[in-house]
Amino acid sequence: MTSKATTVDEYLSELPEDRQEAISAVRTVILAHLPEGYAEGMQYGMIGYFVPHSRYPAGYHCDPKQPLPFIALASQKNHMALYMTCMYGDTDQETWFREAWSGSGKKLDMGKSCIRFKKVEALALDVIGEAIARMPLETYVASYQRFLDERKAGKA
Repeated sequence: MTSKATTVDEYLSELPEDRQEAISAVRTVILAHLPEGYAEGMQYGMIGYFVPHSRYPAGYHCDPKQPLPFIALASQKNHMALYMTCMYGDTDQETWFREAWSGSGKKLDMGKSCIRFKKVEALALDVIGEAIARMPLETYVASYQRFLDERKAGKA
């Protein structure tokens, strides 16, 4: 469900208490591991963590007016979701993530970059934190640019 909230606090206040607690717990992990240079704010009706235009002026290729998304956190109709866009198009990072998660003993419900969950206890928060910490802003921007270049060349 897309929110019309303009701030993270407003977004959180709109959620039912159980979802507020779960989303806040994941947010705490994200903020504790978020490398320098990323910003937090609302993006696409979700809590977003992104590369500001001041660090990557080209912005998001689908909508250059938007800063480059890194991670998003949302309460959807039937679940909550963590969008790890930092892994989309980066097979090494995604392989590492899936292997690390597998070692956690928790079941992973993930599409290309979306991790769906109903309770925060279902998440391997340590793996999520490490995945975020492994992506300094410069590394992510270089990976994203490589993805775009390969796509443009018809390789992706």
